[in-house]
Amino acid sequence: MDGRIQEPTIKYLKQTYGITYVDTITEPGPCGILSENGNKTLVDSILDRVNISVNKHGSKVIAISAHYDCAGNPCAEEIQKEQTRQSVEYLKNQYPKLDIIGLWIDSEWSAEKIC
Repeated sequence: MDGRIQEPTIKYLKQTYGITYVDTITEPGPCGILSENGNKTLVDSILDRVNISVNKHGSKVIAISAHYDCAGNPCAEEIQKEQTRQSVEYLKNQYPKLDIIGLWIDSEWSAEKIC
């Protein structure tokens, strides 16, 4: 949801995958939501939006972005990174044919692939 991470995430995806457009699905703390998988309403909402991106827009890559100074998931960097890894695994089970990656956006607002 944080606008500070939109540009570095989009830039990384465009440069790495050579794509023109990037759908964004925003939610505060998505790596925490997907890794815990405890709030069915939020998880289903995220998956509904991902399904539109994949099935209607033809997206072939899904990136979960976690970041420095996250207000929606205020926990340590290593915890967020582990949640991101767990979220990637969860989404790989949902979308086994897609490339699913985890990104960390640091305090300089640069994107780094973590999984």
